[in-house]
Amino acid sequence: MVINKTDSAKITDMTNQVNNITINPAEDTGDITYQVDWTKWLGFYERISDLQSAIDKKAMWIVGRGYKADTKTKNILKKIKGNGKETFNSILYNIVKTYTIGGDYFAEIIRDEKGKLINLKTINPGSIEVIANKYGIIKKYIQKVSKNREDSKEYKPEQILHLMWNKRGDDIHGLSTIAKLTNSEQTGIIEMHEESMQDLKTVFHRYVKPLIISSIEEDDPDEIDKYKIKLDKAVSLGENMVVPKDTVEMERMSIPQFSTLDPLPWLSYLDKMLIKAEGVPSVILGDGKDSTEATAKILYLAFQQMIEWNQLFIEEQLEAQLQIKIELEFPASLEEKTETPQESNKKARKLTNMELQNGKLK
Repeated sequence: MVINKTDSAKITDMTNQVNNITINPAEDTGDITYQVDWTKWLGFYERISDLQSAIDKKAMWIVGRGYKADTKTKNILKKIKGNGKETFNSILYNIVKTYTIGGDYFAEIIRDEKGKLINLKTINPGSIEVIANKYGIIKKYIQKVSKNREDSKEYKPEQILHLMWNKRGDDIHGLSTIAKLTNSEQTGIIEMHEESMQDLKTVFHRYVKPLIISSIEEDDPDEIDKYKIKLDKAVSLGENMVVPKDTVEMERMSIPQFSTLDPLPWLSYLDKMLIKAEGVPSVILGDGKDSTEATAKILYLAFQQMIEWNQLFIEEQLEAQLQIKIELEFPASLEEKTETPQESNKKARKLTNMELQNGKLK
C-alpha cells in the first residue's frame, strides 16, 4: 500500500522549457536591432472582426477621396504600380493599415539611373531587420526572406520608405495599436474579448444542445460505457432514446443553475474598448444607435482630428523621404466656419434693414 505524504513532493526545473526572448552572445558592436513581430499582430487583426473593421475604416477615411498634387507629381505617382497591380491610392491605404497593425511600414524605393522615383514596392514588415548605431541613427535595413543568409538583402536607409507610427523616445521603430490592447498576462482587452466570445458561444450552444446528466441504476463500468455510447449516439443524431423504467434519471443543463449574469453588456464594453483604441467611433462603423445627434457630431469631430493627424503624418513622411508633396483630403467635415466680429455685425445690419423695409420696426 502506498502511503501519501505531502513532504515527498518534488519541485521540477522548467527553466529550460520557457521560450523567452534571448540575446545570443555576439561581438559587442554597439548596434541596436529591431524586427517587427508582424505575424503576431496580423493574427490579432485577422481574428478580431471589430478590430479589423476599425483599422480598415480608419485607413479608408485617411485616404479619403485620394490625394491632390501638382501636375508633375501626379504624373510620377500615376506610374507607381507597387507589385504591378496597385495604384498609389491603394498603396496609401495599405500603408495606413500596415503601420497601424504592426507599428511600421516598409517599402523599397525604386529609382531610375537619374534618381527619379519610378516605383514603391511594399515589403513584409516581419522580414525586415532595422539596424541602428548606439546613438539611434539607422544605418541599414536587412530583408530576410528565408533562413538562408544567401537570400538576405541589404538596403541603405535612403532605399527604404519607413513609416514609424506611435514612435516613442529614441526608438528606431513604431508601436502597434494592437500592443496596447494585449499583454502577456492574458488580461488585455483582446484576450478578454476572445474569452468572452468563446464563453458566449458555449452558453448559446447549450440552449440548443444542453448538457445531459444521467443517474443510472448501475455501477458496472462496462454497462455505464455501453449506456454512454448509446446516449452520445442519440444526441448526435438528434433522436429519442428509450430506457427501462426507473433505471435512468436525466437532467438537462442549458446554463449554470441560478445564473443571472448577462454576458452581452460585458462583450459590448469590450467591443467599445477595441474601437476606442484607434479613435474610431461607433457611428463611423455603422452602429450609432446609442448616440444622439449632438453626441454623434462631437464624436465625428474628434474622429476628424485623428484622421487629419494621420494625413499630416503621411504627407510629411512622403515629402521628407521621397521628396513627393501631396495633400490628402478629408472626406466630409462637420466643422462649422467661425464668424469674425465684422461678419456678425454685417449679418445683423442686413437683418435689421430687412425688418425696417417690411415695416416691422418703427
